[in-house]
Amino acid sequence: MGCFMAKGKSQPVDAHVGRRMKERRTFLGLSQKKVAEAINLSLRQVQKYEEGIDRVGASRLFDIARVLDVPVNYFFQELDEETSTVDVAPALDKRETRDLVQAYYRIADPKVRRYVYLLTKSLGKQDAVEPQ
Repeated sequence: MGCFMAKGKSQPVDAHVGRRMKERRTFLGLSQKKVAEAINLSLRQVQKYEEGIDRVGASRLFDIARVLDVPVNYFFQELDEETSTVDVAPALDKRETRDLVQAYYRIADPKVRRYVYLLTKSLGKQDAVEPQ
């Protein structure tokens, strides 16, 4: 038979969604308070979501995705469907990565930001093709 969960009880996927939420918020340089204000929540509720203590409902997840400028499926990426565990990319935990992403989002002109994105992407491909 299928797996039945207690109503409202936190599961590993809730912790994963919370981690992805925190990761994205941090990359954008937003405080928990700013996110809470943007979606009309208490600071403590945002903390509970990020810690995986409370489940995020569908409509609330939609609001959070809008504020964090990501599609809803972003929160489920890197989730292993079989075991409901996560494979976190080590680069995402590095300070350098957070600084780079924060600097990228501080570029005010969307055209310039797009050019930086395309340049970075092309340089990454170049490194993958050329021997070191």
